[in-house]
Amino acid sequence: MSKSKQMIIRFRLLFLYSILFSFVAHSQGLLQEKNHFTRQDTLRGSITPERAWWDLTYYHLDITVNPDKKYIFGKNTIQYKVLEPYSIMQIDLQPPLTLTRALQDGKELQIKHDGNAHFITLETPQEPNTVNSLEVYYDGHPREAVRAPWDGGISWDKDINGNHFVASSCQGLGASVWWPCKDHMYDEVDSMLISVNVPSKLMNVSNGRLRKVEQIGDTKTYHWFVKSPINNYGVNINIGDYVNFSEVYDGQGGNLLMDYYVLKDNLEKAKVHFKEVPKMMEAFEHWFGQYPFYADSFKLVEVPYLGMEHQSSVTYGNGYQNGYRGNDLSGTGWGLKFDFIIIHEAGHEWFANNITNKDIADMWIHESFTSYSENLFLDYYYGKQASADYVIGTRKNILNDRPLIGFYNVNHEGSGDMYYKGANMLHTLRQLIEDDEKWRKILIGLNTTFYHQTVTTKQIEDYISKQTGYDLTEFFDQYLRTTMIPTLEYKIDGKNLKYRWTNIVDKFDMPIEVSINKNKQWLYPKGEWETLTLDENIGSLEIDRDFYISSKKI
Repeated sequence: MSKSKQMIIRFRLLFLYSILFSFVAHSQGLLQEKNHFTRQDTLRGSITPERAWWDLTYYHLDITVNPDKKYIFGKNTIQYKVLEPYSIMQIDLQPPLTLTRALQDGKELQIKHDGNAHFITLETPQEPNTVNSLEVYYDGHPREAVRAPWDGGISWDKDINGNHFVASSCQGLGASVWWPCKDHMYDEVDSMLISVNVPSKLMNVSNGRLRKVEQIGDTKTYHWFVKSPINNYGVNINIGDYVNFSEVYDGQGGNLLMDYYVLKDNLEKAKVHFKEVPKMMEAFEHWFGQYPFYADSFKLVEVPYLGMEHQSSVTYGNGYQNGYRGNDLSGTGWGLKFDFIIIHEAGHEWFANNITNKDIADMWIHESFTSYSENLFLDYYYGKQASADYVIGTRKNILNDRPLIGFYNVNHEGSGDMYYKGANMLHTLRQLIEDDEKWRKILIGLNTTFYHQTVTTKQIEDYISKQTGYDLTEFFDQYLRTTMIPTLEYKIDGKNLKYRWTNIVDKFDMPIEVSINKNKQWLYPKGEWETLTLDENIGSLEIDRDFYISSKKI
């Protein structure tokens, strides 16, 4: 049996298993945030047989956006490589949008609609290793964003001059909320052309580089080309009365074009405020390695919502102020030293866009490393103490309500703690390594080893364990898969210190640095009591604050 056929059989079993698991989990009350999963969740979140047999190679999204009517119509040309003979293809598009036609080799094909999933029966034989294409047409009024970017869709807004101001945001919800695609994270398209027709007085800004602008009557079509692999939710449209200014950054990969698109009235303040962008690039190339999309440039684009990490087209709506809408999420003052949206969303170019999770259950890979990038930015410009102050300050935002990893194959992400619990987990790991240059090389190594790839949590865990030389299985199990915070229990009796870990997974044995009588020392606790005897009475014990744990003196 061929390897690809084995894959399809495995995916079919996985598909059936996920449905069964959803039912069992619901019946036993295991799911906390969402109390049941539907067939639509499984169709959206799993690699179905109708997805598994073909590999994306190219998209040409060619659409018209009518802001007056809040209406989109057009087509997507989907080019793909055949991995295994099969005749049914799943394409995703969410109501109220309608998938109206599918064509291959000039023939109109039958479409079976099943909620957000649409199953197209192909008539042309699908021979392994051949590259074919399909055109799908659609139209309608896409879902309007309720609270972008968290509850996304299309934001139909207007600027202060009454001009239309339109933008997409769809992480989690899925790109199929506004365009038809293979809407699963595991398969990124290799390259993409995005053609968007808008009223002449407006401009559309999308991912990649602008190839050309066509005047068509009282409209213009903007053609943007993306050379690098791109995940679905990273694709965007941004439509407004934009003006553009740019600069060239001398980076690790040579000259990098950095383009800024802002509303006309904000041009002067943007020229001042966006001076932080090359500073961001310098810090992150130091910590994470070369910016992953030199071929597609870097853009920062103003939008009517807070912001999002769209690949090479990062969106910005933080009001030209430092902090998160002017606030310091750490409560330390350090959060006001940078514009949160510029730093956080641009950090996703490395973790989310370069390294992308295969399943949204592993979204911590995106958010934990990127939240950690905030304090690495501070580290680069203000030092290690400022960096530590900031990330430790964010601990007050941690809820420990659910594990950081969600349920697989049903489009379910883990807890929002993936941001700051995840960042503090990585900060703790930095302490265990005790070598900042080695830690930096690991972060860079992640971005080179998994360059332009989709990954699993296991791949990230295994890579870090190998590079550190430590078996970090229980460390990651503790912080990613439970809500338990390790608790160091200890007793002081004269010259004797007894200590142990509680509230831990089996075999958890993370060492920790403490100060005993003002002298730094490593302890190696386990789940059973250990005893340390000194030559003098123990007057004080302080636990290094850089470790994300709790402690209890008994």
